[in-house]
Amino acid sequence: MVIGYTTGVYDLFHIGHLNLLKNAKGMCDKLIVGVTVDRLVSYKGKQAFIPFEDRIEIVRSCRYVDAAIPQYDMDKLAACRKLGASLLFVGDDWYGSDKWKEYEKSFMQEGIHIVYFPYTKGISSTKITEALHQVRGWTSDEASKVLYD
Repeated sequence: MVIGYTTGVYDLFHIGHLNLLKNAKGMCDKLIVGVTVDRLVSYKGKQAFIPFEDRIEIVRSCRYVDAAIPQYDMDKLAACRKLGASLLFVGDDWYGSDKWKEYEKSFMQEGIHIVYFPYTKGISSTKITEALHQVRGWTSDEASKVLYD
C-alpha cells in the first residue's frame, strides 16, 4: 500500500486545495493530510480566518482524504516516518530551492519521494484574504466574529 502525506493550513478552502488533494490521491492508496494547528499558523506570522477545528473537519470531509491529522510542527520527515508515507506532496513554489534540495536528499535516504504539484493559477488563500480585507475591511478577528458570533 502506497501512503501519501501532505500538509497545509487549508484556510478558506478553495479549488486549489481540492486540486492538490485530488491529484495526490490519484498517486497513492491512502492519503493522509496534516492540517496546521492555529498555534503553528501564528508561529509562521499569520492568522487563519477559520479555526483549526473547522478546517480539519472540512479537509476530513473531502472524498480524496483518507485521514486528516493535526500538524503541530514543520518536521515533515518525522511525520512521514511516523505515518509510513513513501510520498510527500508539496507545492512547486519550493522546487529547486536550496532548502528543499537538502530536504530531497534526507527524504530519499528514507525512501520517501517528494512530489511537487503546480499551484492552481489565479487562486490562493492569501489572495482571498486580501480581497476580503479590501472589500470589507475584515481582519481575521473581525471575520471570526461575523462567522461565529
